[in-house]
Amino acid sequence: MNTVPTEAEVLAAADAIIEAFAATDTDAYFAGFAEDASFIFHPEPARLGSRAEYEALWAGWIASGWRVTACGSTDRLVQPFPGGAVFSHTVATSIDSADGPDSYIERESIIFRVAETGGLIAIHEHLSTVPSEGGEA
Repeated sequence: MNTVPTEAEVLAAADAIIEAFAATDTDAYFAGFAEDASFIFHPEPARLGSRAEYEALWAGWIASGWRVTACGSTDRLVQPFPGGAVFSHTVATSIDSADGPDSYIERESIIFRVAETGGLIAIHEHLSTVPSEGGEA
C-alpha cells in the first residue's frame, strides 16, 4: 500500500503500544506488532527476529515477577512515508521486579507499515540508551 498515514494515525498506533506496555497488558501490547516484526533492545545480546521470540522473552520476564509501573513518552517525532511511518521518542520507564523497583530513560524508534486492513502495525522496534551529558553511553 502506498497510503501515507497521518501524524494522528501514527501517534494513535504508537500510543496504543505505549499504553499497553505501561499497563503490562501482554495481549494488547503484542497486538500492535506484526508477527514478522523484529526487535533490537540494547540489553539483549541479539536481535529478536519475530514477535514470537519477543513474546517468549516477555513471558520469562513476567514469570520472574517483572511488571511495568509507569511509562512516559516525550520528544516525539513522526516521519510518515508512503506505506508507513517512523515514530521515535524518549521513553521513561519504571518497573518492578524480583530485584526491586528500577527506572530508566531510553530512546526508541518504532517503524509502522500500513496494514491490509488500513490501520498501522509495527514491524520493527529499536531501543537504545541515552548518552550521558559527558558523551559516554
